[in-house]
Amino acid sequence: MELKKLISDSAKVSVFERGDKCVKVFKEPDEPKSVVFYEALTHTRVEETGFAKMSEIIGAVKEDGKWALEYTFIKGKTLDEMMREEPRSEELLGKMADLHIEVNALRSGKLSRLKDYLKRSIEGLDIIDDVKKYELLTKLSGMEDAAAVCHGEFMPENIIVNDKGMFVVDWFKAKQGNPLADAARTYLGFCLRHRTESAEKYLRIYCEKAGADPKKVREWLPIVAAAQLKFKRPEERELLLTWIDVADYL
Repeated sequence: MELKKLISDSAKVSVFERGDKCVKVFKEPDEPKSVVFYEALTHTRVEETGFAKMSEIIGAVKEDGKWALEYTFIKGKTLDEMMREEPRSEELLGKMADLHIEVNALRSGKLSRLKDYLKRSIEGLDIIDDVKKYELLTKLSGMEDAAAVCHGEFMPENIIVNDKGMFVVDWFKAKQGNPLADAARTYLGFCLRHRTESAEKYLRIYCEKAGADPKKVREWLPIVAAAQLKFKRPEERELLLTWIDVADYL
């Protein structure tokens, strides 16, 4: 597989620019086909909503024994890069919130349900005891459901900015559910990156623009934090465990 410029790299995937395409290569040769095609299917289902501010998936290929997904390439800077370079972070957070609300206004009945995903994630945890697990699942069952498109990791590094506007990438965690849970996941994402001030600013701005109650967003925090524990990232463990004390949010 002849690849050009490396765009991003993580434990499981590498993303390259190749001409007018963006190629996401799964590092493990034995990556299950179901994982690869589920990501492709999820992206396609969001595309089918008519949302134009995203790349188009071209297809899945297997070269040199590794699976890869090909997308149209969107040139530009990530919003994360811009926020680090420019002092206008609050203005940029406002634009990010506008885009987030636009995403949450989408509907796709074909996407997996967020509450089902959260339930499975919590049920599969072995890091918390059964009592805590029961408390979290009980709280989850009582949370209001909805059918909004939720990105699942709506963070500045997943937003590309160019002279045509702002575009959202990495839709593999997209689900349908309550947009306040999606906002809580963004808040948590900032905290996990040790950007608590940005987390608080974003929560305030998002809620002002969406007409949402910040308390209602915070009620989702122990649930989304518990679900994040499934990835077993040592650097996240301590902070996530501090968020799952359900009593603080009842």
